[in-house]
Amino acid sequence: MSTNDFDAKNYKEFCDYLEKQCGIVLGANKQYLVRSRLTPLVAKHSLDSLSTLLAKFTRGMDRQLNAAVIDAMTTNETLWFRDTYPFEILKNQLLNNFTGRRTPIRIWSAACSSGQEPYSIAMTIHEYMQAKPGAFPGGVQIIGTDISSDMLERCRRAEYNNLSLGRGLSAERRAKFFENADNGEMRVIKPVRDLVSFKPINLLESYSSLGKFDLVFCRNVLIYFSAEIKTRILQQIAAGLQPGGILMVGASESMTGLSDKFNLHRCSPGMYYSKKQ
Repeated sequence: MSTNDFDAKNYKEFCDYLEKQCGIVLGANKQYLVRSRLTPLVAKHSLDSLSTLLAKFTRGMDRQLNAAVIDAMTTNETLWFRDTYPFEILKNQLLNNFTGRRTPIRIWSAACSSGQEPYSIAMTIHEYMQAKPGAFPGGVQIIGTDISSDMLERCRRAEYNNLSLGRGLSAERRAKFFENADNGEMRVIKPVRDLVSFKPINLLESYSSLGKFDLVFCRNVLIYFSAEIKTRILQQIAAGLQPGGILMVGASESMTGLSDKFNLHRCSPGMYYSKKQ
């Protein structure tokens, strides 16, 4: 079996089809990434080479293979409480705006990978509600979405090993928000799990079925898309936000020139956007 025999033509066809399917733009020099992420699938799907796998993927005839390839290419590293400031802004500023509300506060974590972000949001809200009992009589609904069915299944299990727990999670929060699972891993406690649900969503398609949100976390996602696709995603997010609703993007992501639907708010540290009224 050979896994190194795909050429420039194979690579370009793969990149074009991947962008069409899920919007990810790889660029001209990411052959190493394709090779490292997809080589394990060659043997798993009983294929003779990586070029054969790429050819089958671009023909789109094998749904199981296509799902596996997209899962492999869209799964990204993630941390608990990534960058810290979004969760501090949420706890210290934004949640105060909803105190006493009789309808649910709705929060969307887009492209949530293995669940660290939506559960970090849920832990932040849990801490807020412990400090201010009865703050949200209408409840809180957090929805995590991802294109990867494998990732969503991991999210729903809410079980994490020691390596993943060591990435951004304090010892205090680990003790407070996790319990032992049967498989030797640690599971997010039920009061936090109950705040979050998960659904499959491709950001290139419509997400109007999710309803309206008060806050959207779409962080470290836009960097993978072309400017045209970024603009389209931001237009759809704006349509799904309540007037004045909040959008959090990644620390290195800029919306300059991509959307005129939002106002920028600078904090110390960090920033967020609000939908124009």
